[in-house]
Amino acid sequence: MSRNISSRAAALGIVLLALSAAAADAPVNAAKSSVTATFSQMKVAVDAPFKQFRGAVDFDPAKPAQAKAHLEIDTASFDLGDEDYNSEVRKPAWFDSAHFPKATFDASGVKSLGGTKYEASGTLSLKGKTQALTVPMTLKTEGDTAAFDGAVTISRAYFNIGDDEWKDTVADPVTIKFHIVVPPKH
Repeated sequence: MSRNISSRAAALGIVLLALSAAAADAPVNAAKSSVTATFSQMKVAVDAPFKQFRGAVDFDPAKPAQAKAHLEIDTASFDLGDEDYNSEVRKPAWFDSAHFPKATFDASGVKSLGGTKYEASGTLSLKGKTQALTVPMTLKTEGDTAAFDGAVTISRAYFNIGDDEWKDTVADPVTIKFHIVVPPKH
């Protein structure tokens, strides 16, 4: 009987540990969040959102160096406002969404820059390549939510997005803007 009780206690301990670990990572509220790519096509600025993404953030403003975040973006959800254009950017010359359905950003620490300004260090993986990034952002806490806002510029050429025939039509730098909303850490 004592063996059965200790087995149950161990199982309960494992469940509680798993629940506390899960609570530490606040899930991204995708309905209130956004991830948008801004680029220049024929010298005209284009803003296009990614419609589907998910992730989690573990951030305590008192311990920013211990922060972690993971964001997965569905490359096939990139929306240029026209289904013909959308299906084109899913092809191998662009996102190759059939072979690389997700882009991921993993942050492994945040540096406070004072006030509500921070800098996240992490890696972006897209279309089979990975790049280290430092992402400036601001934090705004309001009610029962925390919002991280920022932007980072990447090279589409580095990630092999758009083949050479597009280099004079679509500019290389692409700015990724984000508004990520999560429940605050308690």
